[in-house]
Amino acid sequence: MADQPKIERLLRLMQLLSGNVEYTVDELAERLGTSYRSIYRYLDSLKEAGFAVEKVYGNVYRLVSMKTSRFDLSKVVLFSDEEAAIVNGMIDSLDNSNALKTGLKRKLSAVYDSTSISNFIGKKSNSANIQAIADAIKGHRKVILKSYESSHSGQVRDRLVEPFSFTTNYVDVWCFDLEDNTNKRFKIARIDDVEILSQEWTEESRHHLQPVDAFRMSGDSPMHIRLVMSLRAKNLLVEEYPLAEKKVRPEGGRWIYEDDIRALQGAGRFVVSLFHEIEIAEGDALRDYVEEYLTK
Repeated sequence: MADQPKIERLLRLMQLLSGNVEYTVDELAERLGTSYRSIYRYLDSLKEAGFAVEKVYGNVYRLVSMKTSRFDLSKVVLFSDEEAAIVNGMIDSLDNSNALKTGLKRKLSAVYDSTSISNFIGKKSNSANIQAIADAIKGHRKVILKSYESSHSGQVRDRLVEPFSFTTNYVDVWCFDLEDNTNKRFKIARIDDVEILSQEWTEESRHHLQPVDAFRMSGDSPMHIRLVMSLRAKNLLVEEYPLAEKKVRPEGGRWIYEDDIRALQGAGRFVVSLFHEIEIAEGDALRDYVEEYLTK
């Protein structure tokens, strides 16, 4: 994950700036394994997010009380569900006697929620559209997805919807489509612009979020699978799909992944890519899908 070093450095920088020891910018750069220019960029990011960064003397800085009652940590870094799992794992790896462990978890959970977004890895238009949709979800407002490019219909047109939830990594947004009265996923990358309307939701009781599995696929009907994997397949699984790690266990020199999936495509494509190193021990539908895929 490209942004993980930045996440680690920002967390460690916040820790160092909040402690009792005063560090110069050069000392911070040395401790964090980066350049003094990067430290100044991180300090600017913290200021932009609303943290009070005080210059003590010379090039010595520290974090002090917030200059306002409102701040936005999401301007420093965005955590998706998968990234949050990685960050939580990093924090969990700290020794239980470390006083910072509980504090870090408490502060992160207090600051972040599922729609606290202002930086999205991708196009700048994605970032603005995600933030607008997030604001609409918080305010229970209808929106118009401008010039939405639908691969299903082959049309580019505006869509009047009630957005209510994002998928993993903010790739899609769940909306109630007010034209055909169904719940749909709309891809963020296919939205040209978002117009937030003054009208509040009218169909909230009909909003329905389909569960999403570790392979980022959604559906209402769970299908149980059990995969027997090599070490290489296991490593690739947890690297590509971090939320799958909690369902992986060693057994007899192999690795077992066992869980419910919501659609065949996600798990199926993963198995196909490593079919010499993965055995489908349980899941007839998945086995049929993979056999048909390989035959084609």
